Order: sequence, then C-alpha cells, then structure tokens
Amino acid sequence: MDQHVLVPVDGSDRAEEALEYALEHFSGATVTVLHVIDPVSLIGYADDEWVDFEGYQEARERQRERAETLLDEYRDTVESHGQNAETLLETGDPADRILDVIDAENVDHVVMGSRGRSGVRRVLFGSVAETVTRRSPVPVTIVR
Repeated sequence: MDQHVLVPVDGSDRAEEALEYALEHFSGATVTVLHVIDPVSLIGYADDEWVDFEGYQEARERQRERAETLLDEYRDTVESHGQNAETLLETGDPADRILDVIDAENVDHVVMGSRGRSGVRRVLFGSVAETVTRRSPVPVTIVR
C-alpha cells in the first residue's frame, strides 16, 4: 500500500524545510501539498462602519495568485525528487481545513513547519501546528 503524506505550506522557510523533510523521510509516498488561504488575514479591509469590498476582492485575488504560484513551485520540487505530487488550495481556518483534508484525502502522515510563536502571540493567535497535532487522527511531524 502506498503511503500518502500531507504537507501544509505557507511559503515560509519552515514550510520548505517540512517539504524537504517529507521528501527525504517518505520517499516513494504520494505527497499532497496544501495551501490554505485564511480570509481572516484580510480583515484590515473593513471596520465598524465601512467595508472596502473592492480592495478586499483585489487582495483576495492576489492571495490566490500567490498561492497558485507557490503550489506550482512545490509541485515541481516534489516531482524533481521522483515522487507523485498533488496540490490543493483551500480557503478557511488553516487548522480546520488541514484536518478536513486529512480525512477527505485518506492521509497517512502530516509533515508541517512551525512558526515557533511563543508567549502572548501564541496565546492570542494560537498555533496551527499545535491544533493539528492535538486533533489529527494520523501522526504529525513538526519541523522546527
């Protein structure tokens, strides 16, 4: 049975390191590279009285284009290692979407980077890696 590894990515150095780790330690596996667009990251386009809908739409389109470019680059990296590559682009809460993909795509293992938030930032923003690790039905490897 072939192994299926999910690598959530965000364009950071840690995400690239996680992908390299997955390719090195799970050779022969099918690798699905996932990028999640978090609509909350665009909240600066609204306040209590007014929403810049056009600006929001433009920023969202830029995010989507950037995500598609990233996924193409990651796919090329996986295929250059001789492994099967799949890419997924989702929108929503990153931890929730990652967990949904684990179930929907029959993933056997998750490899992801950690941004290493600590202190107040971790309390306020949480940790996607921590949430996924805590709630995942499959093993999760965090690359730091």
